[in-house]
Amino acid sequence: MTPVELSRTVLRAVRRAVDEGELRVAVPERALVSVPGPGGCGDYATNIALQLARPAGEPPLRVAEILRPRLADADGVADVVVTGPGFINISLRETAPAALVEEILRRGTRYGFVEGPGVPGRSDGHAGARARSGHGDFFGQVLQLHCAHDVRAVVVTDVLARLLRSQGALVRTSCEGRPELEWEAVLGARVDAHGSVESPAPLGVGVRPVPAPADPLPLGRDAARWALLHPAGHDRPRITDEHLAQRESNPLFRVRYAHARTRALGRNAADLGFGAEPGDVRHDVAVLLADHPRVLAQAAAHRAPDRLARHLVSVADAVLPLLPAVLPRGAEKPSAAHRARLALAEAAGTVLAGGLSLLGIDAPEHL
Repeated sequence: MTPVELSRTVLRAVRRAVDEGELRVAVPERALVSVPGPGGCGDYATNIALQLARPAGEPPLRVAEILRPRLADADGVADVVVTGPGFINISLRETAPAALVEEILRRGTRYGFVEGPGVPGRSDGHAGARARSGHGDFFGQVLQLHCAHDVRAVVVTDVLARLLRSQGALVRTSCEGRPELEWEAVLGARVDAHGSVESPAPLGVGVRPVPAPADPLPLGRDAARWALLHPAGHDRPRITDEHLAQRESNPLFRVRYAHARTRALGRNAADLGFGAEPGDVRHDVAVLLADHPRVLAQAAAHRAPDRLARHLVSVADAVLPLLPAVLPRGAEKPSAAHRARLALAEAAGTVLAGGLSLLGIDAPEHL
């Protein structure tokens, strides 16, 4: 079950409670689902009971208890627990549903983007797209990102602009001084303006991560950007040749290797005469793929591209153990399970490619 499907499941539970006379409230247009906070449990949590308590004239805990059995009966839900003042925590069954894989493959590297009216690639309603990520606060906003005259700050600003635009924001970037020409030529990082600029946005955002201790340009575009983006903004990045190493200890290598392996499997499957067909597959990578829209939204909200970088490492580490089981072995014939596993692997590769693109890093087909 994807986050957008879970949001709809929550709304259906509210509608059932209203139809059966246990709640007197207008059914909202969307239900926010997110990763449980401190004290929570399960895969996702929703504050819908707190949202409805006042208009329903009921305590939040009472609203939560009304909704709990209706959610517990829903397909794909394993358990429902109420915690705190009325948060509903939901555990999902451990499968990668065909619907999730189909959605990722259909939307491609724009999976997780908030699409709005008139935006190419829009395939569902604006409210539904926002529910998929669990956030929608940036849609249509005009934001100004103004950064320090520092190579790391310019690279982070470039990626933050990409992340915010993926969530529907209109972003303008500027730097305190004229960026060095090499920052754009080598790293592909640019800003719209420099110097003292007047912000067109109601809220200007200052971008000042801890500067790099050494010049990252000798690492080249991909490794340098990863070195600057993978650590949190308050941490000092390490500018060393380890980011160029083609070995398992290098997180960037693992991410790009996992992507290249998924693409190679697609080519090998075609040589064997079969292709991907989404189906239900039990695998840990499914939870991470379903969580991708929320990660993009939170990386944008918290101005933290490192969250996306770490998420890509988690996706890569989760999908790599799946890959040896994708192709049939020996005289084995391709089955529905092979096609479903191939589709899941291709979906993971799509998420890795889209995430690397947002970071400004190449996702090679061969490695």
